[in-house]
This record gives sequence, C-alpha cells and structure tokens, in this order.
Amino acid sequence: MTKKKPLILVTNDDGITAPGIRTLIEVMKELGDVVVVAPDSPQSGMGHAITISDTLFCEQVTIKENYKHKEYSCSGTPADCVKIATQEILHRKPDLCVSGINHGSNSSINVIYSGTMSAAVEAGVEGIPAIGFSLLDYSLNADFEPARKYVKAITRNVIKNGLPKGVVLNVNIPKLPASEIKGMKVCRQANAQWEEEFDKRTNPQGREYYWLTGKFVNKDKGEDTDEWALEKGYVSVVPVQFDLTAHHFLDDLNNWELND
Repeated sequence: MTKKKPLILVTNDDGITAPGIRTLIEVMKELGDVVVVAPDSPQSGMGHAITISDTLFCEQVTIKENYKHKEYSCSGTPADCVKIATQEILHRKPDLCVSGINHGSNSSINVIYSGTMSAAVEAGVEGIPAIGFSLLDYSLNADFEPARKYVKAITRNVIKNGLPKGVVLNVNIPKLPASEIKGMKVCRQANAQWEEEFDKRTNPQGREYYWLTGKFVNKDKGEDTDEWALEKGYVSVVPVQFDLTAHHFLDDLNNWELND
C-alpha cells in the first residue's frame, strides 16, 4: 500500500504573497499535501491576537497558476488563520502546521510578540505538531535558499518523531550564505529584552503622536541560548511550551497567607 502523505497546513504573519511563505510552500510540497491559509496583509507583531469584534473573510485565491494545492487568504490574524483552517476549511485535522518563513528574528523575547510563532502555538493548542521558521533578514529581497535545507530536515524529523503535547518548535536561521551556516543547535530561549523608548512628535494639526523605538539587549552570557547559536552561525531550535504556569513558584505561593 502507498503510505498516505501528511497533510500540512502552511501559514505566516507577513502575508500570503510574502517571499518567505512562498519558499516554505515549495519545501512542504516535497514532504506532503499542502493547504495554505494565510493573512491577506502583513500581521507582524500581532502576537496571539484573535478577531472577536469584527467579521472575518476567507476566500480561495490563486497566487501562481501552476499550483495544484489550495490557498486561502484570510482577513484575520495568524492565530485566526489556524482557527478557521482547522474548523472551516480542512476536512480533517492536519498532521502538521508550519508558519513562516518569517522576515526577521523571532528568537529570545521576540517569541511572545511574534505572529509567526503565535500561529504555531495556536496549532499546538489544537493538538497539531507545529513549527515556526524565521530568517534573520527583514528585507523583502531576503535570500531564503540557505534556509531550505534546515527547514526540510527539521520538518522531516517532526513528521517522523512527533512532538510532545503542548510543545512547538521555534526555529531561527542566521542571515548567512549556505556555506557559512555551521549546522543546528538545540537551545533555550535567551534572557534578553527590548529597551524601548517612544519618539514623541506633533503632527501638522498639533496632535501629539509616538513612534516606538529601542534597542535589543542580550543579558544572557550562556552558550546554550538561541542568541548565542545565531551569533556563532548556527540555526537555533528552541522547544516552546504554551503552559505559562510558573511551576517552580507554586510551592512558595501556597505558603502565602492568602486566605487570612
């Protein structure tokens, strides 16, 4: 008997026409049957936002005439795309969800702001093995070719081995030629953050407005982090869980006199 191909849901946060998702689709077509449900416009930095006070539109589109798989453009967020795909578009639960390839980093603290990773996390919440892929290049002309090898290898492993319940993978790829990428490192999330400032201005009508600015500061000196791996030329692979409980603090919290 011919083994059934895995059904792979592809999404992103840069929009359905972004070069990154086009590369991801091409790689996934080598591994399974692909269905694309992605935002109709960029949704970067949306985190795990969902649409609850507005209508959602989702329609089948043709991006390339020679594509045989189906693609749907959604007016909502990346998390919306996963929800509507699993509940309204697909006839069965997908075997895998991949999100990306994002234009820009989603390492360290960026994971909580990321629309790319939120799509993967939403899939994980729904019991679907999921991976978020990001390339450390914000340019629309970014070269995604060096990422193909690693995207394919990681995806193959997830298809073969699965993922634990409640875990998704956050994969970041350095902006380097293929010959300079040293390989992959399994990492933890670095302790880093954005030191933010607001650039306050006044518009021609006299109304004040703000531009968010700032710099990324890595406070983590460990050599087992995603930031370290990326700086040294490795692809970082971080297992992410969406259970936000601080388990290490439960015993201490239970010793508080909360009921007095």
